[in-house]
Amino acid sequence: MPESPVPIPSPCIKVCVVDPISSLCIGCGRSLQEIGGWVGFSAQRRDAVMAALPERLARLRAQNPDAFAD
Repeated sequence: MPESPVPIPSPCIKVCVVDPISSLCIGCGRSLQEIGGWVGFSAQRRDAVMAALPERLARLRAQNPDAFAD
């Protein structure tokens, strides 16, 4: 029996709305290029993007707090 593929970690929270100024998703903080290329990225590249997301989201929230539901 073949091995099951290892799932690729993703920061997606199913809130796919792109901020028009930064071009980043307000749900996960990724760019459209990062979202589209995610499955083809190396684990190292995905890890680097994931590490940058908290700062990106904090910046987005500070610039446009009304875009966030909470």
